Order: sequence, then C-alpha cells, then structure tokens
Amino acid sequence: MLRTVSRFLGLPFLSRALGLLLMAAGFVQLCYDGARSIANNGLRVTSLAELIRFLPQERITALEATIRQSAPWADTVLLTPLGLVPAALFGLGLGAVLVWLGQPPREPIGFLTRP
Repeated sequence: MLRTVSRFLGLPFLSRALGLLLMAAGFVQLCYDGARSIANNGLRVTSLAELIRFLPQERITALEATIRQSAPWADTVLLTPLGLVPAALFGLGLGAVLVWLGQPPREPIGFLTRP
C-alpha cells in the first residue's frame, strides 16, 4: 500500500535519493562511532537524542512545544524511545525503507508481452 501511495504522488526518485542519502549518513555515523569506540577502548554509540542536540536549541524547543500541545502522549510513547535508538541504525533503517518504497514495479510473470 505504501508503494502505491509513493507511485501515486510521483515520488519514487525523490524517495530513492533521500533513502540513499540517509543510508550514507547512517554509514558515516557508524564509522564515526566505530572510531570513537576504538579511541575510548570501549563501545561508544551515539543515540538519536545526542545527534539532535546539535540542532539549534530554539527550533528544538519550538518543536517540542508543538508536539506536547498537539499530542501530549507522543512525548512518552514515541519520542523518548526513539531518542534512545542509535543514530546509525535509524539512518540505515529509514534509508532502506525509503529505497524500498522507491523501487520501480516488477514485471508480472506469466503475461504475454507480444500479441
């Protein structure tokens, strides 16, 4: 169903491009975490909440206020567990889903293409 929505909107190219960028960013974050782990002589993983802290603070507070005003349950149900996810895993996973959504449709098997 998600694929048909993507095709209906005409966004397969944009979905694939954004997916590949997110996968590349996830891989770079994975390399960064690996280098930090080697340097610290122990496992060090950057969470999504740590990565969001690098954004401008006024935008973060405005976004939090909007979310708390529109859906107060989303803070505890979605945002807190999502902030604990490793940033590399989030980028790689979301990128893979976007690339999958942007795939061209497969040719049906068993249909004649010639008259």
